[in-house]
Amino acid sequence: MDEKLSKLVERVLYHHRTQGKAVEGVHIRGITDALRADGVEVDIISLPGADPYASPKTMSPTRQATPLMKLVARFPEPLFELTELAYNAVAAWRVWRHLSSKGRVDFIYERYSLFMFAVVWLAKLKKIPMILEVNDSAMVERVRPLYFLRMAKAIEGWTFRNAAGLVFVSSVFRDRIQAAHGTIAPAIITPNAANIDKFTSTPEQRAAARAKWKLDGKVVCGYLGAFLPWHAIDKFVFEIADQLKARPDLVLLLVGDGSTFPEVSEFVRKRGLQDQVILAGRVAHDDVPGLLAAMDMAILPSAGDYTSPMKLFEFMACGIAPVAPNFLPIREVLKEGVTGWTFTPGRLDEAVSMVLSKSVDTQALHQVGVAARAYIAAERQWRHNVVQLVEFVMKLSGR
Repeated sequence: MDEKLSKLVERVLYHHRTQGKAVEGVHIRGITDALRADGVEVDIISLPGADPYASPKTMSPTRQATPLMKLVARFPEPLFELTELAYNAVAAWRVWRHLSSKGRVDFIYERYSLFMFAVVWLAKLKKIPMILEVNDSAMVERVRPLYFLRMAKAIEGWTFRNAAGLVFVSSVFRDRIQAAHGTIAPAIITPNAANIDKFTSTPEQRAAARAKWKLDGKVVCGYLGAFLPWHAIDKFVFEIADQLKARPDLVLLLVGDGSTFPEVSEFVRKRGLQDQVILAGRVAHDDVPGLLAAMDMAILPSAGDYTSPMKLFEFMACGIAPVAPNFLPIREVLKEGVTGWTFTPGRLDEAVSMVLSKSVDTQALHQVGVAARAYIAAERQWRHNVVQLVEFVMKLSGR
């Protein structure tokens, strides 16, 4: 599709109930900015106080955006879920009022949240195509196990059947949802993305970044993301620690923070690895490309078996060779030995061996990084995602 998207759609309403921070904020801005760049008007209705363009981009994934969110997050699970359910009334009123004042939109795009059904119901009532982007589900394991699980499943099943269309980040996630709920709305698979122009650095920027972090003459393996148990960066550091002394040319540059950060920091201090394990902490998203410029390869120690890790795309967009777990969603976007390498999920000893062996050949790292960046440029920028989305809506509408 070479023509401007605005020739096909003029106005889109994007609704979400997330806090609009960290990865979810990056995704919301990616879709919205790509549509706007093609002349499409996009109105965003966010959780009050959680505008993805206003919320702190550096906010920790575990930190709440507003005092009200902090309060709600402390609710006992049953009350927390009932609050989520009650938000349907708020969402329905806000979306109805917006549609009444702004006029008809070509379609509504919503980032799905548990217990949310009101906007799908309202869209059906007003005969507006409703597309749900599905990143979560009652069918997946949760940090906070669901108390009203049966109700969540029932609402989710109705929502997935009554939306005009669904967008999943991976085929395995779509198949899992379809197996659980039976009939669902038509669906497309759209992995995450990254814009090349936001992840482009000059040789001078790379030299400056490496000088700042004292990385000259080193092979740098980076990590960018949250320090949380399910991301396993702490376990990766523990696993590789004993072998770093034998590889003085190899340095880990770890960017981010979270609940396991203090433990990793103390471990590095006790082992005397401060020169080989550099903990950059949490930085603004706009500062990320500068840190990425210093890296030669990157490690993604763990990921959900159905997710599409945003950081994988950002590594690849920067021309950084990634090492990632061999889950199907990752295999859908990473070509083994060409745009990156994979290891058996959960086998961090394999991940360590992969990093140690691949870091020896800097020419191969460069070649894989170049190929990874070329793939993102050709197939996985945010405009590719919105073109697929608009084509999907046109097909559903019979246009």
